Amino acid sequence: MSEPTRPWDSAKYLKTDEDIAAYFDACLEEAGDDYRFIAHALGVIARARGMSSVALETGLSRESLYRSLSEEGNPEFATIWKVIRALGIRLHAKAAYS
Repeated sequence: MSEPTRPWDSAKYLKTDEDIAAYFDACLEEAGDDYRFIAHALGVIARARGMSSVALETGLSRESLYRSLSEEGNPEFATIWKVIRALGIRLHAKAAYS
């Protein structure tokens, strides 16, 4: 007999800027070459912040953001960059092998 489960929604647990930064950093570490994983992670963060406000800030429609930032989405880098800026996230580079 299997245990009943419920769907997990990470967006419900991203309450602070620190939560968001830690979540996105972990996703960057785990993603490897899977760019769709990163797009999906940004979608989760956007839902936590409010997709309507992110849409307003980026100048993109909510529907376009939902589609682009889904697990099946394939957003342009310009879209990713607009979303990152709207979410108040900064990317930092470091040597991969140090």
